[in-house]
Parts: sequence; C-alpha cells; structure tokens
Amino acid sequence: MRFLEIEKNYGENCVFDKFSLEIPPKTILSVVGPSGEGKTTLLQMASGLLQPDDGSIIRESGEEGPVSYLFQEPRLLPSSTVFANIELALRSTYSDKEERKALALHYLRLVDLDDSLGLYPHQLSGGMRQRVAIARAFAHQCNLMLLDEPFQSLDIKLKYSLLNAFVTLWEKNPKTTLFVTHDPKEAILLGDAVCCLGDPKKPLLYQKINIPRKARNIDDASLLALEAKLVQSLVQS
Repeated sequence: MRFLEIEKNYGENCVFDKFSLEIPPKTILSVVGPSGEGKTTLLQMASGLLQPDDGSIIRESGEEGPVSYLFQEPRLLPSSTVFANIELALRSTYSDKEERKALALHYLRLVDLDDSLGLYPHQLSGGMRQRVAIARAFAHQCNLMLLDEPFQSLDIKLKYSLLNAFVTLWEKNPKTTLFVTHDPKEAILLGDAVCCLGDPKKPLLYQKINIPRKARNIDDASLLALEAKLVQSLVQS
C-alpha cells in the first residue's frame, strides 16, 4: 500500500501535507504518534472510509477486496451472543455451518472466551468485549487489516498473550497490516517497521526492524534503543 503526497485538512488544521508513506505488501507497519496527529485518519483513508483532499492511495496486487478494521470500541452486535458475533463474520467465506462453528470456537479459544459463548455483550466486561472484537477481526477473511489501538483496554498478561496469538495467525496468512498504538513496546514487538507521526509533511521516524518477530526480546539492546528513539520522537513532536 502506498500513500502518495496525500493532503488532509480539517478546517484550518492540516493533518497531512503532501505526505508519502509505503507499506510493503504482506508486512506490518506499526504507527505511533501523539493524539490528533493523524493515526486514525491514516487508517480511515487506508480503508476507503475517508478520502484525502489531494494525492492518491494505492493498494498493491493482493491488497484489493475485503478489509478487516478493528476499532478502539468493540462495536459488537448487542442482540447476538459472543459465538454469533464471531460466526457471523465467517458467513461470507464459509458456507458449511459446522466449519464456521469450528473456526468460531478456534478464534474464541485464542482469546480465552470459549466458556462465554452464550453471553451477550451487555453481560461482558469492557476487556471481554474487546477480546470478542479481536477474535472477530482475526476470523474475518481479508486482504488488508487495520488495527486502531485494539489492546488498550486489556491487562498486561492478556495483552501480550493476544500479541503472540496475532503473530501466530498473521504468519500463517500474512496480509498488509497497519497497527496503530500509543505503546512503543507494542509497536516494536509487532511491526516489520515502525513509523512515528507528528509532522504533516513526513514521518518523524521510520525504521525497519530486521529481528524476526518470534525472536524479539524487549530487553534486546537494539530494541531498547529503538524504543528510546520512539519515545524521544513522541516527546519532541
């Protein structure tokens, strides 16, 4: 996916000014930045929900078609059970009912909700609702995945469990992914590259990460150095 000299303004507020960014196909770009600096706007333009005022957004071959968008809010169907919210996301791809059931159970096990299948969203805690939303995003078959701070309401143990689950799923079926987060550690653990927004004209920081995801240790000196650079960019923006 390529953003080519995009411009986006909200009244007198210029968010992007001839801003360019490239995400190689089937890689994960982690995007960090202060609030109000365009992270969610970037995702919305990538999805097609929002158009730039000028410039172009190009999806490469294999990125066309369905998009899986995981919002900050769970946005579950209130009248459907936990199981039904996941099963519904599978209907457009899998016609066999038993196959959908098995897949829905698989994704719910990944987020430790296989004992809550019959509950409704109003019966769940905020963290549990977000776990259902994450499972639904994983289950939906897509060519482009957009994640807007999906782990912010989760406790630290579950957060890193889900990060590991995401990596396992993603490596089985890689797809171009934009992952927005406020947490530099999350960004480094998940991304093939990290990008820090804060200047309408260009990223404040863009750096590839060459260490394989499953081999990353946050105590690694090079990753700690990158985290420090990200924090410095965020503080100075």
